[in-house]
Amino acid sequence: MSFLKELKRRNVFRVALAYIIVAWLIAQVLQLTFESFGTPDWVIKTVLVLLAAGLPFSLFFAWAFEMTPEGIKREHEVDRSQSTASHTGKKLDYMIISVLTLFLAYLAYDKFVLSTKRETAAAEAAASQAVTEHVALDEAAAKSQKSIAVLPFVNMSDDAANEFFSDGLSEELLNLLAKIPELRVTSRSSAFSYKGKDFKIPDVGRELNVAYVLEGSVRKAGNQVRITAQLIKVDGDVHFWSETYDRSLDDIFAIQDEIAAAVVAQLKLKLFADVPTVQETDPEAYAFFLQARHLSNLLTPEGWEQANVLYQQAIVIDPDYANSWAGLSRNYVNLTGYNLLPPEEGIRKALEAANQALAIDPKNAMAYSSLGWIAMTYNDELAVAARHYQRAMELEPTNLSIIRNSANLIMRLGRLNEAITLGEFASVRDPVNPVAYLNLSNSYIRAERLDEGIKSARTALWLSPGIGGAHYRLGEAFLRKGLPEQALAFFTLEEDEEWRVKGTALASYDLGRLTEYEQAFAELRERWGGRWPIEIAHVYAWVGDEDEVFSWLEKELEINGLSGVMVDNFFTSLHDDPRWQPLLEKGGVSADQLAAIEFEVTLPN
Repeated sequence: MSFLKELKRRNVFRVALAYIIVAWLIAQVLQLTFESFGTPDWVIKTVLVLLAAGLPFSLFFAWAFEMTPEGIKREHEVDRSQSTASHTGKKLDYMIISVLTLFLAYLAYDKFVLSTKRETAAAEAAASQAVTEHVALDEAAAKSQKSIAVLPFVNMSDDAANEFFSDGLSEELLNLLAKIPELRVTSRSSAFSYKGKDFKIPDVGRELNVAYVLEGSVRKAGNQVRITAQLIKVDGDVHFWSETYDRSLDDIFAIQDEIAAAVVAQLKLKLFADVPTVQETDPEAYAFFLQARHLSNLLTPEGWEQANVLYQQAIVIDPDYANSWAGLSRNYVNLTGYNLLPPEEGIRKALEAANQALAIDPKNAMAYSSLGWIAMTYNDELAVAARHYQRAMELEPTNLSIIRNSANLIMRLGRLNEAITLGEFASVRDPVNPVAYLNLSNSYIRAERLDEGIKSARTALWLSPGIGGAHYRLGEAFLRKGLPEQALAFFTLEEDEEWRVKGTALASYDLGRLTEYEQAFAELRERWGGRWPIEIAHVYAWVGDEDEVFSWLEKELEINGLSGVMVDNFFTSLHDDPRWQPLLEKGGVSADQLAAIEFEVTLPN
């Protein structure tokens, strides 16, 4: 005991604590400094070893020596009555308190500032790596494929409003070429991501994994148009072919056909059918159609509402142009999905427009796709949806929009692994489309492949920082990993208000913050329970109230149907409940009922 008292009197414990804290701070500062200058790891390790080796020497010094007004003396040379050890000890206490304050301040800075930056950097690195992994296919295989990206043609007209025309022509060419099974065409969303940006063709080829790029310009003046198109081989940035067309707008469809035929000839494609040609219409109606589609592609409520007017103007001029009817149907679906039209009105009009498109052109794939989406999402008719999507896939097997929707249907049919395969296929061929990664993230999380789900959601956010749903997916994945604090942080950032409230309820429950949980859950039930009962069922399933889960699933069955619950892992714990199987059969979504629905997707090469 006297030895411990002597250690205390000589401030050995204080010196040890002070040395450890100061050494830690020094190590942190040096590590940050060294990393900034790219110092080798062995230098950092050497400094850490020296700091650790200094501890025994500091303890020996505290035991053997004492600071006095006359300077440093050996401890046995100091008269106990004249010792200043207690005064030195107080100074050490003040120093320790000051250093600890700095230490706590650094921890706070690290937690709330540095950790956020590190996570952001890690997310960006992971997202960038994900994009790279998706597009970095085997180089030899990529070169052997006939693959092309159609970049948005540049508007060279004096009127900037004509940009819809140049964009529309680019998209029409893309859609035309995409109908050739022997040619792999990058989707519009990825190709148009380069619009208005400076880029190098080899970079585009690498990022989109294509061997060729088609680009050009459009100059429109009155009824005259000049279109310049050039085909570039990515490897070596070689101009393969170029042509300029000076025509009237009456010849606009012939120009597109000629460009498509030229691409086929230059790539020496061995076609199994004739080169697809554009469906013609009145040039004025066509201009309205292009502008309507341009506005619809903005994916905003204002864009959809304006597009509706323009589609209808195109239909007045040429009521037999099927593409206008198909576009109008898709527009009504979007307006309904974002609660801008009552479901009864919006879906009725969407069905009428799609059926009119097919009455004019029985081979209009997008009209079938629209019917499939309505049957799957609003009418809970999975067998009907399967027939529509099967036909759409037969007509346009390379259409990535149809493939993504088919993945959604296949997941609702309980075939989760197939849905993931389709989602991965779509993301590889549409590598900068955030929606593709967000959909894939959902499938991964349903399959409890949480790390892959996190990676895909982060990629979606990296590509589109404001995309709704991505922060919720991240929150759900971290919640399932048993990390509710991190989950809540992501839920708080979610753009979609309903998912933000739902996520807050889920994470607050796991954190034991029951007041916050009750408040968030009450808001979720009050504001969204009447439209989406399944969201309420999710929360009850998470907290383990099975009676309430079944009550709300009955409401979901009545309002929206139960497609998708078979692979919904919120309900995994209910699978052994005697009420589960009868509920699935009542909803027409039992394993046997879903297996009876025929739907096969053959992916293109």
